[in-house]
Amino acid sequence: MDDENEAWNDLVGLPAEPPEMRDICNGCGRPEVVCWCKSLPIPPLKPKSRVIILQHPAEEKRCLRTAPMLMRGLSEGKCLIFKGKKFPQYKHTGLMEIISMPNTILLYPSKESVDLTTLPKVSNTILPYNLILIDGTWPQAKGIYNNAPSLHKITQVKLLHHPRSEYVIRTQPTDGCLSTLETAAEALSILEEINYRDELLRPLKALCDYQISHGAVIHHSTEFKLKTKTYPKKLGKRLNKFLKELDEL
Repeated sequence: MDDENEAWNDLVGLPAEPPEMRDICNGCGRPEVVCWCKSLPIPPLKPKSRVIILQHPAEEKRCLRTAPMLMRGLSEGKCLIFKGKKFPQYKHTGLMEIISMPNTILLYPSKESVDLTTLPKVSNTILPYNLILIDGTWPQAKGIYNNAPSLHKITQVKLLHHPRSEYVIRTQPTDGCLSTLETAAEALSILEEINYRDELLRPLKALCDYQISHGAVIHHSTEFKLKTKTYPKKLGKRLNKFLKELDEL
């Protein structure tokens, strides 16, 4: 009986209301204390070119994503996001038309890719560019590319010279990898000869600075750890294959 009374007393002591949740920002969907909306360019930037993102569904589940920063940092219609594992599909309204346009380019490091800096600048072209990016991990991006024959037919480009990633709270595979936001900012800056980097990357820098000030550590790339012999795990077949593929590009 005493045990039963004790159990009831424990239940009585429980709060009647659920614990108070942190306020969520309606703009970025993050808790207000880590909201990066105040770092967005005002007004949003309006490049002549458009960025088209082919996003793997798994990216939506990541808590630290940069595609939303790009979408919010550019004016309406300048950043389009299509989601899926195969492209284009019937649900991707307008994507096939974009892929078929002569001014569309794909930023992807295939063996056919050319240095982005060798393309004519927007000031010397009749039409601005449609810049297609694949948003996902390297295996996801490779899978999307391999399953989309229509992407193989358009001009493919790559970034050969660019600053190291500012996304220092996330481990990149190699020193040459950039986030989706950084890739778009770098490519637009090159193609239009205007510095879009500083304003577009402000939300990412603000996020990283906050995380670091609250205990997060700066992450070196897997490539850096391998070179400095600080990689904590034994190299598996998958990682070996991945690094070999990057060397061959």
